[in-house]
Amino acid sequence: MENSGKIERSAGILMHISSLPSPFGIGTFGKTAYEFVDFVAQARHRYWQVLPLGPTTYGDSPYQSYSAFAGNPYFVDLEMLTDDGILDRNIYEDIDWGSGDYVDYEKVYNNRFTVLHEAYKNYRQKLSESRVKLAAGLPEYKKFDNFNKTNAYWLDDYALFMALKWHFNQKSWQDWDEDIKFRTQKGMQKYKELLADEIGFWKFVQYEFDKQWKKLKEYANENNVDIIGDIPIYMGLDSSDVWADAGEFLLDENLTPVKVAGVPPDAFSELGQKWGNPLYDWNKMEANGFRWWRDRMAHSAELYDVIRIDHFIGIVKYYTIPADMPDARQGSYEQGPGQKLLDVINEAIGDKKIIAEDLGVSLPEVDVILRENNYPSMKVLEFAFGGDRKNPHLPYNYSDNCVVYGGTHDNETLMGYFTGHNEWELGYAFDYLDTRDRARMVDNVFRAAYSSVACLAIFTVQDILKLGNEARMNMPSRFGNNWKWRMRAGSLNNDRLNEMRYLASVFGRES
Repeated sequence: MENSGKIERSAGILMHISSLPSPFGIGTFGKTAYEFVDFVAQARHRYWQVLPLGPTTYGDSPYQSYSAFAGNPYFVDLEMLTDDGILDRNIYEDIDWGSGDYVDYEKVYNNRFTVLHEAYKNYRQKLSESRVKLAAGLPEYKKFDNFNKTNAYWLDDYALFMALKWHFNQKSWQDWDEDIKFRTQKGMQKYKELLADEIGFWKFVQYEFDKQWKKLKEYANENNVDIIGDIPIYMGLDSSDVWADAGEFLLDENLTPVKVAGVPPDAFSELGQKWGNPLYDWNKMEANGFRWWRDRMAHSAELYDVIRIDHFIGIVKYYTIPADMPDARQGSYEQGPGQKLLDVINEAIGDKKIIAEDLGVSLPEVDVILRENNYPSMKVLEFAFGGDRKNPHLPYNYSDNCVVYGGTHDNETLMGYFTGHNEWELGYAFDYLDTRDRARMVDNVFRAAYSSVACLAIFTVQDILKLGNEARMNMPSRFGNNWKWRMRAGSLNNDRLNEMRYLASVFGRES
């Protein structure tokens, strides 16, 4: 089944929720998120791209989540909870959430859940009152019950998983007591009873996340702005999905990975990258009609208008590394499910669109499957100025069914790239962009992208603001200082708005 949605000529902005200004140390679905939608719409851009919205684990990466379905509790806006009458402002207004241009994840983690527990306590009282009064319209307890029932296929396991994480002091599920590690009937019943209140709390958080996000997305859509979401292809080992659906992954009898994901050695790393994510048992998944993937993609289609699949190559051909190997050198490629899975994905998402992240290793079979499914590929202009003149990232080599980025969350900012490299390294970039003025090169990259035949041009907010590498979002393979950058309030002023509107207008990308 071919995907129906070809992206029309347009432009978008990449800005993760965590980077939005807010009084709570990290971006939320509150007032500034709506203001950002206004900026995108007034700039006559069509898309707002976000990074994965799932709850983050140790290391704070959106690409390592406790769940493929759940949302990040950090993004629930506390002022909205106050407006709903379930949280007193004095509970959070004097908390030190951190300050400056970067998220202080320790402070956010230590304070956020205390405040959300207080909201849940008040919400339970509201539910009780709703049952008694049966207020006009749909009583609140019915809304909550309906959410729980509709999402039970993932929410029940996730809420129990998170309650268990707290119960076992954040240990990986592989280190839990064996009765619950192996999900015995007795163990499941025991902990569902023991942790009933905490399970309710985690369901409440997801209810609020869902309500706030869908309200924001509705506002965006009403203003002709569509949301591009992002999903990592693999799940982390310490996730509710692997724990609850262990049979879908390549695990041994002790539920330990047999093989793990990664990428082979290349010009950037002679050892390759051993990510450590458990691999899917594609044979078992195919036998059940790819149930987990069908559910995942249908759920993603509710959250987003366009879905970017990270490391798309892994669906066609995936790199497998023996779990006991110290690095990726001993790995090998194996055939993925390919079109069998994509048929399921296309059916599950309906009229929503897919962007395939096909960066890195170039495989002819990936190019074929992208064409057959009408998925746009990705191009990155920071990659364009090395190699020969056949470099696929050079705009004159594009087809119209591709998405061009200045850089992604993993790259240097454009200003950082052009100011941090030597003259000889930038020689071809100087020629191609027709300037030796490093300050002007960023502007010329924008023009190169917007003027190209690519169906969609996307730039990060950091590049729109022309910030240096102090604003870089992520440095791959470096741990402990990523995913922290935050935009200062008022940065997206009228000058920036006019610049983006001008680009969209001149190069035929107006929404």
